[in-house]
Amino acid sequence: MEKRETFVQAVSKEFVEDFLQFVQLHKDASDPFNLNELLDELSRKQKEELWQRLKNLLTDVLLESPVDGWQMVEIKCEDDMEIEHDSKMKKNIEIIHAVTSVIITCVSVINENENYEALLECAAILNGVLYALPESEQKLQSSIQDLCVTWWEKGLSAKEDMGKTAFIMLLRKSLETKTGADICRLWRIHQALYCFDYGLEESREIKDMLLECFISVNYIKKEEGRRFLSSLFNWNINFIKMIHGTIKNQLQGLQKSLMVHIAEIYFRAWKKASGKILETIENDCIQDFMYHGINLQRKSPVHSKVREVLSYFHHQKKFRQGVEEMLYRLYKPILWRGLKARNSEVRSNAALLFVEAFPIRDPNFNAVEMDSEIQKQFEELYSLLEDPYPVVRSTGILGVCKITSKYWEMMPPTILIDLLKKVTGELAFDTSSAEVRCSVFKCLPILLDNKLSHPLLEQLLPMLKYSLHDNSEKVRVAFVDMLLKVKAVRAAKFWKICPMEHILVRLETDSRPVTRRLVNLIFNSFLPVNQPEEVWCERCVTLIQMNHAAARRFYQYAHEHTACTNIAKLIHVIRRCLNACIHKAIREYQEEDEEREKENLSVLDQTLSVNDVASMSGLLEIIVILWKSITRSMESNKEAKVYTINKFATVLPQYLKVFTDDRCKTPVFMLMSFVPASAVPPFSCGVISTLRNQEEGAVDKNYCTLLDCLCSWGQVGRILELIYDWLPEEQPQSKSNSASKRKVQIHDTRPIKPELALVYIEYLLTHSKNRECLLSAPRKKLNHLLKALDTSKVDLESILQSPCENPPNFSQATALQAFSLHCRLSVHLQHKFCSEEKVYLSILEDTGFWLENKVLSIIQEQEEEYLKLHRVIYQQIIQTYLTVCKDVVMVGLGNYKFQIQLLQRSLRIMQTVKGFFYVSLLLGILKEITGSSLNQKPDSNEEVVTLFDAVQKVFQNMLECIARGFKKQPEEGLRLLYSVQTPLHEFITTIQSWHMNKPVHRGVLSTLIAAPVVEISHKLRKASDMEELTPPECLADLPPFSRCLIGIIIKTSSVVRSFLDELNACVTSDDIEGILCLTAVTHIILVLNKGKHKSSKVKEVGAIIQRKLKTFMEITLQEDSIERFLYESSTKTLGELLNS
Repeated sequence: MEKRETFVQAVSKEFVEDFLQFVQLHKDASDPFNLNELLDELSRKQKEELWQRLKNLLTDVLLESPVDGWQMVEIKCEDDMEIEHDSKMKKNIEIIHAVTSVIITCVSVINENENYEALLECAAILNGVLYALPESEQKLQSSIQDLCVTWWEKGLSAKEDMGKTAFIMLLRKSLETKTGADICRLWRIHQALYCFDYGLEESREIKDMLLECFISVNYIKKEEGRRFLSSLFNWNINFIKMIHGTIKNQLQGLQKSLMVHIAEIYFRAWKKASGKILETIENDCIQDFMYHGINLQRKSPVHSKVREVLSYFHHQKKFRQGVEEMLYRLYKPILWRGLKARNSEVRSNAALLFVEAFPIRDPNFNAVEMDSEIQKQFEELYSLLEDPYPVVRSTGILGVCKITSKYWEMMPPTILIDLLKKVTGELAFDTSSAEVRCSVFKCLPILLDNKLSHPLLEQLLPMLKYSLHDNSEKVRVAFVDMLLKVKAVRAAKFWKICPMEHILVRLETDSRPVTRRLVNLIFNSFLPVNQPEEVWCERCVTLIQMNHAAARRFYQYAHEHTACTNIAKLIHVIRRCLNACIHKAIREYQEEDEEREKENLSVLDQTLSVNDVASMSGLLEIIVILWKSITRSMESNKEAKVYTINKFATVLPQYLKVFTDDRCKTPVFMLMSFVPASAVPPFSCGVISTLRNQEEGAVDKNYCTLLDCLCSWGQVGRILELIYDWLPEEQPQSKSNSASKRKVQIHDTRPIKPELALVYIEYLLTHSKNRECLLSAPRKKLNHLLKALDTSKVDLESILQSPCENPPNFSQATALQAFSLHCRLSVHLQHKFCSEEKVYLSILEDTGFWLENKVLSIIQEQEEEYLKLHRVIYQQIIQTYLTVCKDVVMVGLGNYKFQIQLLQRSLRIMQTVKGFFYVSLLLGILKEITGSSLNQKPDSNEEVVTLFDAVQKVFQNMLECIARGFKKQPEEGLRLLYSVQTPLHEFITTIQSWHMNKPVHRGVLSTLIAAPVVEISHKLRKASDMEELTPPECLADLPPFSRCLIGIIIKTSSVVRSFLDELNACVTSDDIEGILCLTAVTHIILVLNKGKHKSSKVKEVGAIIQRKLKTFMEITLQEDSIERFLYESSTKTLGELLNS
């Protein structure tokens, strides 16, 4: 009793410290004092006295420290950069905070019959103080906010003002802090919104913040947030339109996964609404979504999101009363019109909505009306299947499968059968669209989910078996997916729909996406992991005998569908099967009584024999394929790897003796490469001798697997020794004749086989795994090999200089191959040792100097007839060198110096060699140089300038050479032009993409302009008939060379724009002048204007040409001439162009 009275008395200015102490004890969880308990114990009179004292204390504090001065103190502190506020104001705010805390507790114990007028005045004062509080007093603001919320929830007098304050504060805070707790509290007082008058100016800020909530992901994702947003539709009809506009504007930026929440907001608003608000939501929101779902373009990023919103309403019609009637009423004026629209995309969109919403009906219809409406919609479904637009037909197929699957029992059988026959009998063979055929097989699995459809589909689907051979890959993929569905739901036996022979043929030849699905389809048939392992082997043999190639593909992907342990088991099952066949063959030779042996034989023992080469080779190949597929897994399971190697090491020697056919040898050799050389010593010791004994020109194809064996055994050094024996050695520099005479020379009587050596090197370099082994050999040996191949240059020089003499080391073909391998090996070595000095790149540079100083010099010195005899050899030398250099630049090994030398050498080649065999290669080099230049750092800017000057010069010389050759040999020139279109387009596109508006870009474009201008003006000058002077109507009317160049330019819009800019500059600067040349430019822009990439720049160039032509106006005073005709014709044409 004494404590209660003490607390009430403490609420005054005189005992304010005691009051603050009481409030602090209440907040301290460890102290037993509890303000709630104390207030419950107070009598009515004590409560009213307490509330009066609280009002007096609050009033005294505010009179002592007026609100107007709080913000000024705050500003002063900020300006003076002081840390502490005014102590007096700080103390008064602490008292206000304590008063607020007590008032909040008092509100919870107010009874209706109590006089809380004083407490109301306190709340009103605090509500007014709230907006004047400094920003630093966040705790006091929160306490007053809590008071307003509590007051609203308690429903006390003047709750509207308190509710409005709480609503605004919570709304603002929820948008600033983005915490879920604030959104939940806001939802609890959402009714306070209706205290605001929508039409007043003070509500403008509220509207803006509320609209901001609709684009807040936190509101959309949270359940309470969605409830709050739905409630906002009931505030005002005009606000509904603002909400809908805000959501529509934000649809593009929202994630598709949020669309179901957006739809839920609309649905909840619709469900709770009535009267005018309901009408507005339906007509201005839901029907607006329907309209856009039909009329938006498919490629619009908003279209799919609009459909998500509508889909939510479509699904709700199953669970909510009134939705079906609403959908029927809102769709009626727009959907049926959309299905009949002229625009095919509108029909397609309408069809999607129709299929998803089917059946669209009013549940209030009587039976006759309902039947009539459903019949009408079935007719629409038939119309979709016959629509001329493929996408609409595809949507119709989706509709048929969805609707029949869902309403199978309710649909008339005749309509069911007719619809499905239409789909499977006609649209599955729609020759005009692969998309439609694909849709059939993508949608039929939907129908297969309904078990009642299986008997009918079992009759219809076998007619589709040839779809497995469709020329469209996506159709084949969809067909196999359908078969997988058939198998999964056990609708029918998939091999009765599509015979196994057809499946195996596709498995043998088809692409990876189809093949992997086919393996999945037939996996359990040929590798039934739930049955004994002997059955696995029997099925394997069956598959090999049915289709050998298909068996290889099947087991290539088998490891993706079962555990690696099962693959390992299958390997050993096949090994035991092969061993049994070998033992059976041995016994047949050793024993006479065959009947006694057959008593305990398995099925395989009775059907398989070592003499069945096809089956034996197939089983051996399958072992190799399976082993390769689990190599990585076996590396992590050493025990299994050792076991497998030991088992095969014991039987492989016997396999070599028994399986002598070439078809069996190759897989046996490959198996040898999987085991260590020490495990098969007789074979591993004889590999080199086998390779040595191969005959040139009649090489056994097994040499590849023998080389693989040596590489996998780490014995690439032995291969190199064999190659060294067969290749010519570098000619040593003789020190003195007497010294050489004293040396004992031993001649190896074994024949050398340089051609075979080159075959082996070619194989090692071509296959990546073997190439890694070769390049990991000691560097000294690799240098030796490189020098041996370098001797081919001497032979090539000899052949070019003295055709009658035999070259010292290689024949012509062998020398060319050795030269190619020398160039390629030097690049591989440079890449291998790229971190070191560019030793091997300098070797390639030396090859370039040799080409320039020796080969080109010989070509320059010889006569035409002589060169014709050696055209093949010098052309191949040049092609080989340029090809390797292009690859060097492409992989980033060639620096600026190398590229400059290469371009200078290319210029020399063009000046020396006749013919155009190198044009495509040079264009490829130019493309790679211009594309890779950005990835390298030059030593100086001069290098960059020099490089691009060389690029421009090479390109210009190339076009000039082509133009000259075209005049001499038009037919050959025409063939050349067609052959270089692709590399020329790639080069121009690269220049445009990476060097736009740079000197090299402008230089290349000016060259492209000059070539057609010269050719067209030359044609006009030589014209013998006025018809030849008429402007071109299309690209085909231009001369051949110009037709090729302009045809490449008009392929890319950016190139067209840059070309016109450069053309503009050339005409303006008088680089192009004269009636003939200006007419040629007119012809060019006429063709560009009729291309697919039209540009406004065409008219700009046309206007400049027109101004330039006016300077030749006096020609109209002269007699008829070609130039006068061209002047008048061009002036008229340009006038029409500019006025169009």
